[in-house]
Amino acid sequence: MAASLILTVIGRDRPGLVSALSEKVAACGGSWLESRMARLAGEFAGIVLVDIPEESVEALAGVLHDLEATGLSVTVERSRGEPSPAGYRTLTLELIGHDRPGIVRDVTQALAQHRVNIEEFTSDITSASFSGEKLFKATARLRVSPDVLIDDLRRTLERLANEIMVDLALEEDSYRAP
Repeated sequence: MAASLILTVIGRDRPGLVSALSEKVAACGGSWLESRMARLAGEFAGIVLVDIPEESVEALAGVLHDLEATGLSVTVERSRGEPSPAGYRTLTLELIGHDRPGIVRDVTQALAQHRVNIEEFTSDITSASFSGEKLFKATARLRVSPDVLIDDLRRTLERLANEIMVDLALEEDSYRAP
């Protein structure tokens, strides 16, 4: 029987980190299924979903712990493997505006009030073309239950966008979560 594990990884970025991690997983008979990884402020961070034979879980945890000597911290958690409930919709939110403290807090509070789950979130600071001012950009993939009224959510977000002076777009994806 296979165990599904979630690995979280962080360490100073350098060539070969993913190779070292994937080598440990493969050496224990594991299969690398999904991952999200990025370099941020000179650090490497990632999350990885692996399947591994149940009898190899402890061995994998041990060899991953050994990576700490190289400056790579890895935590291992068992996946709950909970599927998305039926009927959930997927939305994409895109936002851009002059950078200021509190944008993420304000937007995520509005989403939480409507019981919207953030499945994926990316953000970045860029420079405006002509003025060079800092612009905050964010994209989020959202999971919304069938009982949430999208029009109400959209109105809340549009009101907020006006208050905090950002451009915001909310689009329903053609993909529907199972």
